[in-house]
Amino acid sequence: MDEMVSIACSRVIRSPLAAAQDGSTLSANNRHPRSEVRPSYLEAAGGLRMTREPVEREDGDFAHSPVMMEEVVELLTATPGGVFLDATVGGGGHAAVILAASSTHRLIGLDRDPEAVEAARATLQAFGARAFVVHARFDRLAGVLAETAPGEPVSGVLFDLGVSSRQFDEAARGFSYRYDAPLDMRMDPAEAVTAADIVNNTAEADLARLFADNGESRFARRIARAVVAARPVATTGQLAEIVRYAIPAAARQRGGHPAKRVFQALRIAVNQELELLGPALDDAMEALAPGGRCVVLSYHSGEDRLVKSRFAAAAAGWCTCPPEIGCVCGAIPAVRLLTRGARLPSAAEVNANPRSSSARLRAVERLEAPFGPRARITSRLSADEEA
Repeated sequence: MDEMVSIACSRVIRSPLAAAQDGSTLSANNRHPRSEVRPSYLEAAGGLRMTREPVEREDGDFAHSPVMMEEVVELLTATPGGVFLDATVGGGGHAAVILAASSTHRLIGLDRDPEAVEAARATLQAFGARAFVVHARFDRLAGVLAETAPGEPVSGVLFDLGVSSRQFDEAARGFSYRYDAPLDMRMDPAEAVTAADIVNNTAEADLARLFADNGESRFARRIARAVVAARPVATTGQLAEIVRYAIPAAARQRGGHPAKRVFQALRIAVNQELELLGPALDDAMEALAPGGRCVVLSYHSGEDRLVKSRFAAAAAGWCTCPPEIGCVCGAIPAVRLLTRGARLPSAAEVNANPRSSSARLRAVERLEAPFGPRARITSRLSADEEA
């Protein structure tokens, strides 16, 4: 078992809100309206700002500022008391606000980045025994829950996907094309495969497919051809220049730096982000107690499509019937959707933090039904036998 730490705690009042401050619900598919009234739980948690990105203080520490914080807190504190699992705890920003807003929840936080684990421990030390932070990937969440909260109801799970500003802005981590650094991109430096390994050892056709699938680059083949011709590629600066010159001059300044999507594609591949996400979402939904909620913030269209698909399948009970005939297979929904489409950050939040502009929030609530098609079929057969 990865090292776990028990950390911090004062109990404060719970926010009962399950809707926007102005009374609108969380189901509208538009940008979230903001109240001019500052919620009390923000003050209790140290007045965290409404962005995902950490802001560097003069002392070199970081003030962690989570994206769409009010929406996340409203969704997750309007659940039965129990264990709240932050599957990507990062610096502990969302976790701190949720613990401050609700005295009936305790936290288990996971992160694969050891630096993030240490940052979260520092952020959450004020919450004492109500918070545990574990160095683990989110695909291990079922095992972590079994070890740290056996038999306890899980009332909420949060995934805040993607790379944090702290990771992105630390040149040595190799996530950014803005710095010349070793081509790394590992969220956990102990893992074996780096971006350099993929760039230098992947066949041209596979590299092009990677850029196209994860980076959505219309010039994927040209870029892959240029990368293979320039091997070995050792640094982020080298790769950024290769990509820049592989793209036609007329297209280089459209939509930001031309290497942005290529770096994104490599980061996703290095950390197996999409491969791990689907099963982890299923585990999270299955772990929830009835009335518990799973909330996901994604920052990449591939992530958002996967989240939408996994949530929709569970909400339909994994029905396989053709839409034109309706359900005749006995599918029983395991969750209900709490958002119609994806919730977007407010215009004010995007203005304050442009990096939050790609955020998409989706959420579901667990129902009483068994989870998964196999569980549904077993339950139905048992009922038939009893009858």
